[in-house]
Amino acid sequence: MKAVIDNAIPYIKGVLEPYAEVLYREGIAFRREDVADADLLIIRTRTRCNASLLDGSSVKMIATATIGFDHIDLEYCQKHGIEVVTAQGCNAAGVLQWVAAALALLSRNDGWEPQQRTLGIVGVGNVGRLVEQYARAWGFSVLRCDPPRKEREGGDFISLEELLSAADIVTLHTPLDRTTHHLINDRTMALMRDDAVLINASRGEVASTETLLKASQRLLIDVWEHEPEIDRELLAKAIVATPHIAGYSSQGKANAAAMVVRAAAERFALPLTEWYPEQVRIAERQEIDWQTMCLTIQSHCDLEAESAKLKAAPEGFEAMRNGYCYREEYF
Repeated sequence: MKAVIDNAIPYIKGVLEPYAEVLYREGIAFRREDVADADLLIIRTRTRCNASLLDGSSVKMIATATIGFDHIDLEYCQKHGIEVVTAQGCNAAGVLQWVAAALALLSRNDGWEPQQRTLGIVGVGNVGRLVEQYARAWGFSVLRCDPPRKEREGGDFISLEELLSAADIVTLHTPLDRTTHHLINDRTMALMRDDAVLINASRGEVASTETLLKASQRLLIDVWEHEPEIDRELLAKAIVATPHIAGYSSQGKANAAAMVVRAAAERFALPLTEWYPEQVRIAERQEIDWQTMCLTIQSHCDLEAESAKLKAAPEGFEAMRNGYCYREEYF
C-alpha cells in the first residue's frame, strides 16, 4: 500500500508508516508520477484532485483533512470508483471562536450589546449551528438561511434576501458549490444596509471580490478568492483580515487528522480506527457568558494582531497559514 500525504497536515507524520509506503508532498506539488501507484491520497485544499492528476492512477481513496471538497472533482471520482471522504465538522469550534472574537471586536469598537443586534447566519451546518447556539445564549436575535435544511426540515429558515435585508451582522458558513459561488454579489450585497457588517469565514469564492471592493458595508474576512494570491485593495479595506486560519485550533487540526486516518483505516483494514493525536487535549463544549467571552477571547484569538501581520506582508499569506500557531479551544 502507498499513501501520498500533504506535508502540512499536523500530527500525521509517522502514523501510517508501519503499514504503508508514505510519500509527503507540499499540497500544491502533488504530481501525476507521485500518485500513479498510490492507493491513498491525504490532502488539503491546495491539492486539486481531477483528471490531470488522477488519470491512470491506482488511487482508491482521497481523504481531505478539510471540511470543504470543491478542490476534488467528485464526478470524476465517482466515475472511476475513487472513494472521497472529508473532515466535515472537524474545526467547527475553532471557527466559532474566530467569529466570537469578531463579534467581541465589533461590540467593543461600536459600543453595543448582543440584545441590540440581529445576527444573520447563512449556512447552518456544523459551524453555523454552533454559532447559532452561542449567539442565542449571548442574547443576539438570530436569523437563519439554509435552503437545503429548509427543504429537509421546514422550520423558520428564511430566504437569503430576507436575511440580508434584516440583519445587522451577516456571517457566512456555507460550503462552496455551484449554488453558493458568488452568493454575495452586486444584487445580494445591495440588499444589506450601509451600516451592516459582513463576516466571511467560509470560502473566498462565496463572495465576489469585485462586489466587496464596491461595498459600503464593513468587512471581516478570513477567506479570499484566488488564495494564496489575495486582492491588496480588499485586504486594505477589510477591518479584519486573516490568512484562512479561522478553524486553526489544535483540536480542529487533531480532529481532521484523526478523521482522515480513521477513514483510511476502515478502507484499508488498518489498526488505526480509534487513533487520535496523543499530544492534543480533547476539547469539550461548555457554556460561556458574553462578558466572560469578551474578556478572554483576545488572549486566545487576537484578530487585530493577526490582521496587522497579514496587512504588513500579504505576500506571506501561505507561510503565515502553514506556520500558524494553533489556538487552544476553551469553550
